[in-house]
Amino acid sequence: MRIGILGTGTVGQTIGTRLVQLGHDVKLGSRGATNEKAATWVTGAGEHATQGTFADAGVFGEIVFNCTPGMVALAALNEAGAENLKGKIVVDVSNPLDLSHGFPPTLSVCNTDSVGEQIQRAFPDVKVVKALNTMTAPLMVNPAALPGDHEVFLCGNDADAKTRVTELLRSFGWQGVLDLGDITAARGMEMILPIWLRLMGTLKTPKFNFHIARG
Repeated sequence: MRIGILGTGTVGQTIGTRLVQLGHDVKLGSRGATNEKAATWVTGAGEHATQGTFADAGVFGEIVFNCTPGMVALAALNEAGAENLKGKIVVDVSNPLDLSHGFPPTLSVCNTDSVGEQIQRAFPDVKVVKALNTMTAPLMVNPAALPGDHEVFLCGNDADAKTRVTELLRSFGWQGVLDLGDITAARGMEMILPIWLRLMGTLKTPKFNFHIARG
């Protein structure tokens, strides 16, 4: 499969590397076609890895991952291009973290809206699936790094899109995939971040995840 990734940070590179290892062709997109971080990633990731602009990644991908920060996600997707993304699945991994006043960050949007919903409204012809935003990057693609049962959440309006994303998540090794419903569930998924950050400070590591115990 051809997969486009918007964002050259740790999340984008981590997901991109795993997808290449699984045999997919991956294009890492950024604002400039010659981004140095993307070029370094391409060199290390191998022949199935390429780089380009956000628009290049949008055209290239059958599925597109948004791995940009939540506060710039809409701008990045606008650069990717509505026509380039039309009819495609966009997996939104972003979080609305506002670091303008230092750490810990606040949420730039919450309670009555979310980045996932903002993307779906701005791009009505795109099938937005929110996923993977509630954990550190290495766990996104290697859940076996943590012992025991733990889950990845997803949500979105299109059932077929969620099925395709679930298949990708299974290929990463995820057994516990919890579908939380339509895209409005992105509010809760994004609002997990304040407690996630507090847990990281308490546990002194980002290597943890959530498990839902059912009676």
